[in-house]
Amino acid sequence: MILHYKDIPVFYTDQGKGDTIVLLHGFLENSSMWIHLIPELSKSNRVVCIDLLGHGQTGCLGYIHSMEAMAETVEAVLKHLKVDSATFIGHSMGGYVALAYAELFADKMRGLCLMNSSAMPDTEERKQNRDRAILAVKQNYKAFISMSVSNLFAPENRELLIDDIERVKKEALKTPLQGIIAALEGMKIRKNRVHLLQKSNYKKLMIIGRKDPVLEYNTLIEQTQNTEVKIVEFSDGHMSHIENTREFTYIIIRFIEK
Repeated sequence: MILHYKDIPVFYTDQGKGDTIVLLHGFLENSSMWIHLIPELSKSNRVVCIDLLGHGQTGCLGYIHSMEAMAETVEAVLKHLKVDSATFIGHSMGGYVALAYAELFADKMRGLCLMNSSAMPDTEERKQNRDRAILAVKQNYKAFISMSVSNLFAPENRELLIDDIERVKKEALKTPLQGIIAALEGMKIRKNRVHLLQKSNYKKLMIIGRKDPVLEYNTLIEQTQNTEVKIVEFSDGHMSHIENTREFTYIIIRFIEK
């Protein structure tokens, strides 16, 4: 379904009945990434998936898509659907957006799962890598996407899951150049939101891949110290929903049911 917001289309799906679960995809992804999870969750929940700004079937709002701008777009959809509170599951960039949402609309949060994501801002080195990525995608769009997607998986899974990786690449190629650049610029300037893990009273889960090439394991563990964040670790990379499909689904269902 499409909601018109600030003169752009925002694509979302709305399935099932019960407590609302909001699924937020990562960079170069779209709502199709949740294809295996939605049928399980929608058996006893209302599941809302949203294509974030500049991804999937949602339009672009400018040169920089800040995490706050994405969170406000999510709120526009939820307001349209008359959702008063929800549990959020955010993959990578989707986790950054969920954290921004939690800061802006704290009273609407029932739970938060950071899936291969972090509450920390970009380091200076990471910001420089974002700038390099912007140059790379401008120079060779297809090569950038192919390499970016492959690098999200643990090395030993790149042959094993070749069909899944090709499917992810195919979906990533639907992301327009402006959407890619705006997201990179937005992630680069995102705020430190570790305090939300420490002070919020809703349930929190962090899913970590021990061989995640994007996020540093020790940094993830450090930000959850002295908090009530539950940690689940997988031995693979950044794509837990693909690299550990069955276990991931089980963990999410358990988290929601608590």
